[in-house]
Amino acid sequence: MKTEIIQSREIPRALETLRSGGLVAFPTDTVYGLGALAFDGKAVESIYIAKDRPFEKAIPILIGDTDDLPKVTSSIPDMARKLAARFWPGPLTLVLPKKQTLPESVSATDTVAVRVPGHEVARALLRAAGPMAVTSANISGRSNPSTAEEVLTQLGGRIALIIDGGNTPGGIPSTLVDCTGDKLQILRAGPITLDELLSAL
Repeated sequence: MKTEIIQSREIPRALETLRSGGLVAFPTDTVYGLGALAFDGKAVESIYIAKDRPFEKAIPILIGDTDDLPKVTSSIPDMARKLAARFWPGPLTLVLPKKQTLPESVSATDTVAVRVPGHEVARALLRAAGPMAVTSANISGRSNPSTAEEVLTQLGGRIALIIDGGNTPGGIPSTLVDCTGDKLQILRAGPITLDELLSAL
């Protein structure tokens, strides 16, 4: 497979690839992500293969706007609504009850991790494509890429397209919060602190 780098204005090209079951790498507000349409189970499985990623690790969902939450979650707890209103778009991932129509390749459990990224190229793609299963665009265990060229170095020949959106900030993955219980639970520390989360609630 030949991996092609395209410009951020060529989102229709990326949409064609996604709708035919292909994988697309694109910039986010943290690192470059590798994504497939969230409801295309076979395409999501190919993310694991391209990355040499263990199949038991669930893949987060990225959406373009908070309004898309009902497409991927069966219910939106009040805590999640407040946190999304305060921190989205941005580096906060919420664990929510999974919509049963999502394929097992996204998450084999009854929950799903969801985020709205604060990056215009990412959001333009997500608004056009709908919810996408997205994880970092690297070989599992290797460094997270912050440029299209770094994605190509690791995943060239394994994926169809890379959208070049320039350098991403890189650095810390998003704060991961479980919103399915009665109390706020941080599963992974990140840019948004516990104090900031509690103040939003």
